[in-house]
Amino acid sequence: MNLPKLVITDIDGVWTDGGMYYDQTGNEWKKFNTSDSAGILFCKKMNIPVCIITGENTEIVSRRAAKLKVEHLYQGVSDKLTVATELCEKLNIRLSDVAYIGDDLGDVELLKAVGFSCSPANAPAYIQKITTYVTRLKGGEGAFRDFIEEILNRTNTFEQALELSLNHYKK
Repeated sequence: MNLPKLVITDIDGVWTDGGMYYDQTGNEWKKFNTSDSAGILFCKKMNIPVCIITGENTEIVSRRAAKLKVEHLYQGVSDKLTVATELCEKLNIRLSDVAYIGDDLGDVELLKAVGFSCSPANAPAYIQKITTYVTRLKGGEGAFRDFIEEILNRTNTFEQALELSLNHYKK
């Protein structure tokens, strides 16, 4: 396996536990696990662009993507495969060069189309069955980081990514 040329991720059920929290004044809340930000850092240090494609459309996700400087963000997407295909054409890469993590029905077609597919430990069994790798962690508990670390381990680049990332904190 080679390093992917693009990592794509879903949000709800991957970076979050899938819960949507609402208060009495209409505010929506999502809980992100900060350990997933290390997955983004690893990708950046290894020059792998990251893309978020999610069916939801919220300012919360926009803010999280901006904070982590995620290169590509697509929200409110019902056909993730089409969006991913168009992005691959724009980046001049193939879907087989992509790694994707998703957890539910809206992710099935893209999971089947990419070179390396992944689902969190708490994804339904029929989703896990079609993926290359199932994380050890549940969505919202560091599943995205686990996904990235697995890719780095399979490509024998984890130590390099770790060293580059540790150097990031020495500055």
